[in-house]
Amino acid sequence: MPDDRRLQNRRVRLGRRETELRAEGFRFVAGADEAGAGPLAGPLVGAAVVLPARAQLPGVFDSKQLSPAQRDHWAIAIRQQAIGYSVIEVPSTEVDAMGPYRAALLAMTRAVQALDPAADYLLVDAHRLPHLGIPQEPVVKGDTRHLAIAAASILAKTYRDARMVELDALYPGYGFAQHKGYGTQAHVEALNRLGPCPEHRVRYAPVRAATGLAQARFLF
Repeated sequence: MPDDRRLQNRRVRLGRRETELRAEGFRFVAGADEAGAGPLAGPLVGAAVVLPARAQLPGVFDSKQLSPAQRDHWAIAIRQQAIGYSVIEVPSTEVDAMGPYRAALLAMTRAVQALDPAADYLLVDAHRLPHLGIPQEPVVKGDTRHLAIAAASILAKTYRDARMVELDALYPGYGFAQHKGYGTQAHVEALNRLGPCPEHRVRYAPVRAATGLAQARFLF
């Protein structure tokens, strides 16, 4: 019972701001988040979600605090219940060209612009997205404070993880399916042994350091 009460309290807390905004007359309150700013390889993914007032998503919370199986389960539920959602991928070459901060803003902006119906209010994890022309709130640790942002974080994370599994098959040996492109010891060791592949971000120091240390199997 105590666990049930804590879960219910969290559900009420996560949905409170969206309830307030609907009472103010906003119909389509979206949450936006991204995944993949920090890894050495792979795309950066942005997601945006508009949920109905009575969404039944009791396990939706910050994606980093859920297991892969939990994330996959709730990603399906989010897609089934959402009024609208979108997931946008910014490839590693663009992340390299503009840097992860600007790429994160771009991914989330594109995701919000792709929503149907269009959002009329936006809750964004940590950032403000310029040039959208709709009212918005940047919220630090937003995926632990607002349900729509938490839902967006799960969609972004599960999409990116699935893409890294696909890339593992295309570029075997790096372990993308296990570490999802993050700079683990195993990843750095494989990078130094094999050289970078086209999915690696050259602006990141471990990738630059590995260039030339091994005979790369792939040409950029």
